[in-house]
Amino acid sequence: MDSVKPDSSQSRRPQPSGPRSGRKHTPKVDKRGLYRRAVKEAFVKLNPRVMLKNPVMFVVYVGTIITALLTIEPNLFGPVSGDNVRSFNGLITIILFFTVVFANFAEAVAEGRGKAQADALRSTKSDTTARKLLPDGSIQEVSSTTLHRGDMVQVMAGDIIPADGEVTSGVASVDESAITGESAPVLKEPGSDVASSVTGGTRILSDELTIRITSDPGKGFIDRMISLVEGAERSKTPNEIALTVLLAVLTLVFLFVVATLPTPANYVNSPVSVTLLIALLVALIPTTIGGLLSAIGIAGMDRVAQFNVIATSGRAVEACGDVNTLVLDKTGTITLGNRLAEEFIPVNGHSLQDIARVALAASVFDDTPEGKSIVRLAENLGAKVNFDKSQAEGIEFSAKTRMSGTNLPDGSEVRKGAVGAVKGFVRSRNGRDTPELDTAYERVSHLGGTPLAVALNDEIYGVIYLKDIVKPGIRDRFNQLRRMGVRTIMLTGDNRITASVIAEEAGVDDFIAEATPEDKIEVIQREQAAGKLVAMTGDGTNDAPALAQANVGVAMNTGTQAAKEAANMVDLDSDPTKLIDIVTIGKQLLITRGALTTFSIANDIAKYFAIIPVIFASARLESLNVMNLASTNSAVLSALIYNALIIPALIPLALTGVKFRPLTANQLLQRNILIYGLGGVIAPFIAIKVIDMAIAAVGLA
Repeated sequence: MDSVKPDSSQSRRPQPSGPRSGRKHTPKVDKRGLYRRAVKEAFVKLNPRVMLKNPVMFVVYVGTIITALLTIEPNLFGPVSGDNVRSFNGLITIILFFTVVFANFAEAVAEGRGKAQADALRSTKSDTTARKLLPDGSIQEVSSTTLHRGDMVQVMAGDIIPADGEVTSGVASVDESAITGESAPVLKEPGSDVASSVTGGTRILSDELTIRITSDPGKGFIDRMISLVEGAERSKTPNEIALTVLLAVLTLVFLFVVATLPTPANYVNSPVSVTLLIALLVALIPTTIGGLLSAIGIAGMDRVAQFNVIATSGRAVEACGDVNTLVLDKTGTITLGNRLAEEFIPVNGHSLQDIARVALAASVFDDTPEGKSIVRLAENLGAKVNFDKSQAEGIEFSAKTRMSGTNLPDGSEVRKGAVGAVKGFVRSRNGRDTPELDTAYERVSHLGGTPLAVALNDEIYGVIYLKDIVKPGIRDRFNQLRRMGVRTIMLTGDNRITASVIAEEAGVDDFIAEATPEDKIEVIQREQAAGKLVAMTGDGTNDAPALAQANVGVAMNTGTQAAKEAANMVDLDSDPTKLIDIVTIGKQLLITRGALTTFSIANDIAKYFAIIPVIFASARLESLNVMNLASTNSAVLSALIYNALIIPALIPLALTGVKFRPLTANQLLQRNILIYGLGGVIAPFIAIKVIDMAIAAVGLA
């Protein structure tokens, strides 16, 4: 029973013992095999229809074709003078070709890591024989691939669960390690939002279950996971689209610059060939970020997957990086979650044994950790059940009444729950509360605990002190989020005093006490109306509307099918604190993209000032060749070689991401300009000079 939490099923979730690495489920990648497949895929991606999706690399692709034709026929666009023209054109073609291949290779490596995980998931999916329950009660053995939504099946110990479903009867332990990587079995039973959901491909270890299938063939959870981690459903995110448009505009700008270059060059008697113009264009356009942009996005989804979180799209991962507000439940996220009965506080002249006896009667049908802890504490004080349980009626907790309890065989009503709700219950039966109750309520609340009032008919017997503990280190994590500009809001069904104590200890920015399911949607809508992007976690059916409303909704794997379908991420470990890690990964994705974009544009500026002066230096303007490069051809070749090699050199950074630091947007901008901007300007000058010296030494140009 969770009398102050809108979704009492939350307490049934197996709580993680501490922060998890989230990497147990990630398959070990055969790097040698991965790179071999990536090389093959890089050549497959040379299909023009594939290349057209990347405007920057498509320009390089077209340039490669033109220079290849000029290698075959140097005078294709008019007579060209000079020695070794065909050899120079051939060198340019080879370098441009490998520039395209390296860009494709970066994307293929990123996709390959996702496919490795998909292969591991696919190995858990097999065609099994299912025992289908027919309307007449008989059992028919059928293939699991023939099951449809609404079918009823029976599974026994040792069976593989044939498809996603909801438990309708039975209680059994299920091994979900194939999905979560967690070896501990999970108890599944009907009647609970969390514990009734089962996933196809998992194995039942004990007893038997009757399951109603909730997915059609090929549309189960594992099927969706496979398609998502493979990248089959990946579409460009809004930020990625915006950056692609920006890169296309920059490419057009440099195209105009290069197209107008022959006129001043001819004026100073320094004619420029078509091959040289193409090489110059490729050297100046932002090929670095153009070649790595897709890989960065795919790697972001892969990093989320390594934390055992399945994102439905790159848009969801990217949205994490833009999140301004984090909405979190208190129980299980900010606190350890297993609230246990610590003390009985009698009021109204009753003894400790009196409240223990009434609390026991109110909790005998409560199977939640809190309810069981109340039973244990009462029994330790000598209380015993003195009525026939088979003749009594258990009253389940609901968000509306905020109480639970028992209707006894003699007609008496025993209730426990939120103090305000129990007061209302007693008053409705012409009873009265007592000032002692408020004193006990405030005492427990100021301790950061949850006070539950206990009543028998029209009389209040006392308060149960449910103790909860704030997770170690959670305050530091919220401080990190605050430095990134992320506001945290704690939702709890607890009273305002308890909520304020926990909020102060945890370090959240705001809290909402006595929250209902409707409050979750209201707080999200309010933040979104202020222009904020909101993230939240949930697992129950009543969380589904809020998960759908949030920009980033993370559903627990142990949650209901409704919650999983409403969310755009699913945490396989069912660890609510994972949301903080996901936001960090999203921030890292944006930081990485920003850093490499800064580096790429700085590269282009440096290459411009390294090459253009050399072209005009041949027209008796030697003083412009400040880098003392060997020749125009050597300068262009050096720039192109650097341009091609920098892409594979940056693949590890694109895949692992720039190291995350909790900084503000202004601090990140300053850091990017200082490190990647300045580095992007300096690196080309050094590399081009070194390559130019090597080219001159071997006599290539």
